Amino acid sequence: MSESLGTLKRSHYLTQVNEDLAGQTVTVMGWVNKRRSLGQIMFIDLRDRTGLLQIRFNELSAPELFQKAAGARGEYVLAVRGTVALRAEKDINRDMETGKVEIDAQELRILSDAETPPFNVWDEGVANDLRLKHRYLDLRRPSLQKSLFFRHRLAQTVRGFYTEEGFIEVETPILTKSTPEGARDYLVPSRVHPGEFYALPQSPQQFKQLLMISGFDRYFQIAKCFRDEDLRADRQPEFTQIDVEMSFVDVGDVLGMAERLFARIFKDMMGIELSAPFERLTYKEAMERFGSDKPDTRFGMEIADVSAIVRGGGFSMFDSALESGGSVRGINAAGAADFTRKQTDALADLAKTHKAKGLATIALHEGGEVKSSLSKFFADDKLREIAQAFGAKPGDLILLCADAANDIVLEALGALRVDLAKKLELTRPDDYKLLFVTEFPLLEWSEDDQRFYAKHHPFTSPMDEDLDKLESDPGACRAKAYDLVMNGFELGGGSIRIHRKDVQERMFRALGFTNDQMARRFGYFIDAFKYGTPPHGGIAFGFDRIAMLLTHSESLRDVVAFPKVKDASCPMTNSPDIVDDAQLAELGIAVRNKH
Repeated sequence: MSESLGTLKRSHYLTQVNEDLAGQTVTVMGWVNKRRSLGQIMFIDLRDRTGLLQIRFNELSAPELFQKAAGARGEYVLAVRGTVALRAEKDINRDMETGKVEIDAQELRILSDAETPPFNVWDEGVANDLRLKHRYLDLRRPSLQKSLFFRHRLAQTVRGFYTEEGFIEVETPILTKSTPEGARDYLVPSRVHPGEFYALPQSPQQFKQLLMISGFDRYFQIAKCFRDEDLRADRQPEFTQIDVEMSFVDVGDVLGMAERLFARIFKDMMGIELSAPFERLTYKEAMERFGSDKPDTRFGMEIADVSAIVRGGGFSMFDSALESGGSVRGINAAGAADFTRKQTDALADLAKTHKAKGLATIALHEGGEVKSSLSKFFADDKLREIAQAFGAKPGDLILLCADAANDIVLEALGALRVDLAKKLELTRPDDYKLLFVTEFPLLEWSEDDQRFYAKHHPFTSPMDEDLDKLESDPGACRAKAYDLVMNGFELGGGSIRIHRKDVQERMFRALGFTNDQMARRFGYFIDAFKYGTPPHGGIAFGFDRIAMLLTHSESLRDVVAFPKVKDASCPMTNSPDIVDDAQLAELGIAVRNKH
């Protein structure tokens, strides 16, 4: 039966109880983690958000208290008043922060009883469906609590940094206008305006630019954003980002501010001094060297072009790719010459998932033996020449891809490079390599829609020297856009924005917008440009992703209190869910296909 606290007040969190308090009376509160009985002595390990503390009950000195404690089971909520006692040397538990002390209980109140939980909340485990259905229990797990405290401190560090740098935190609207030029919007029907919809923001992009026009000069926000897209381990339908915008800046100013932010984060949160400036690669260089616009540079295995060496060798896959203007490129998996046929077949299958037609291999074995799938077409000396282009040594494995489309070759090799780094254990989780990727393509062509889309968003400024290509060769335009990358993950991205009305209109036309479409979707935004718009730019960082990577978590689920699962649903609340017909009628909505 549950009891009230009455006048009993907690004096300490559990891990605040230490040797300095020996002999003093304290009051602690928490959940029963474990109860064990040794005859006339009973121990309860009490748990709160800070850790564990042992409570001692003695049947001889306090029989009624002993019997009451015997009724407390796992996850019961207790309040205990007692005297702090030092544990004998032989009884010290060095695995507990409080292992040198215990409390001799003098008073016990059972504040709340508990049914047996569906899993042991103290045990570590992945956030599976059962745990997510009972997320309030899963959140008692020490690692999750530690991650959420980390996230809290991260937010304080970010706010402190930007405040010191003269930024102002401004909240922007959650109900806004749909601008379907990126991921799908979450739409919210309006009751007051039948048939019309708000959208939940994919980012505060337009509002933060309008704040620059308003003269606020330096803005930041730890903002909630929403995208109706497929989930991955590092993506959720609702997510948090550190949103930043600055006036009167160029690319270097924005990147310099980002470097200072992450230097502060790593110093305050990790005790690590980062060296700045961070490495900077253009998009073209990142793709050609690493096959990715978010390269992991903790290891080498860079891509090399061997088109000139293999040209005319008689191997049809190579020759046809080169005749069509493509290339033959590869990587050197150092020390992988002894990979089995099964292992190399798995690598070939991975390349094919990235549209590569196949994978050729050259294995340099100790003693000078060369084994290759190309032996029918190239003599051993030629195979060694190809391998030398990669600086290969005995024991290395060369992997080659060819295609008429260079992008396919690079992306396939980029995927192989990451996969091999895991197999060969080339990285350490406590090794952090940060870099910027710059000069992204401004636009990308959609074969399905037969039109260009913005690579980042339609407010990104073209490079000055590419501005005249907006009409003549839009696919060749580079953007004043940049991403911050760490260990193969994009931490954030941004750009210098278009601040001239005529250039913004040209950008919209390059995207295929008519004047009417421009006015309907972005009229208020373009109109604001009439009234003095400063040059400005910004960046947004994935707050959840930063927390995930710095806590070495496997998934965003480990750093988000109440996450969604792969189908964007919440097992705990059973959302999304149907609503009453009366609610739909009030909104003027009819659902045609119910489950």
